[in-house]
Amino acid sequence: MKRSCHSLLLVPLLIVGSWCAQSLPIASAQPAAASLSAAELAHRVDDHYNRLRTMRAHFSEQYTGMGMERDDSGTLLLARPGRMKWIYAEPSGKYFLLDGRFAYFYAPGNEQVQRMKASQLDDLRSPLRFLLGHTRIAAELTGLHLSTRGTSLTLVGVPRGAARRIASVALTVTVDGEITAIVIREQDDSTTRFTLSSEEDDPALAPDIFRFSPPPGVPVSDALPPV
Repeated sequence: MKRSCHSLLLVPLLIVGSWCAQSLPIASAQPAAASLSAAELAHRVDDHYNRLRTMRAHFSEQYTGMGMERDDSGTLLLARPGRMKWIYAEPSGKYFLLDGRFAYFYAPGNEQVQRMKASQLDDLRSPLRFLLGHTRIAAELTGLHLSTRGTSLTLVGVPRGAARRIASVALTVTVDGEITAIVIREQDDSTTRFTLSSEEDDPALAPDIFRFSPPPGVPVSDALPPV
């Protein structure tokens, strides 16, 4: 369970922060995918997510490492500013919630809910923060380059300041800037892959979806920030 909690705290929580308010629509006359540079494609990704207020998508997560394998799936909900909820299909009742101030993680059978301040979680530098339009990919990923395979476009780099922990981050995106997969390879050779599908832009989400309510009888414990 220790590894599972660490992985969930490592990955989602680079998403913290407020979304950029400006809307920068992509020009209708776009260059062909083959002619795009890494910087141009990264800019499209930024623009796509910066102009959203809410988002809903299906996710699948595969983790391999430390002699373990884990597969999860469910629904990801995002709302500006800095709110996020991962609702896992199995086991029912497992979730990761970011309400803008704190992050909470709970899985059925745990003796407590883990809580951490959003400001501390920001230090985890999770690549998924790009889904909130919190930063510019070209500025955040060092050694940014574009890998192409057929019609697949993948931006690859290393999160700035995280090279001791993360070997590489690969963002597979569409020519319009929508992220469809994220692969995080850590220095210990463990790999976490997120696949995103059925993205809905600006769906109506009730504010109380992101309000934390502890499971009956389960205490909340403050987790230590990452080293």
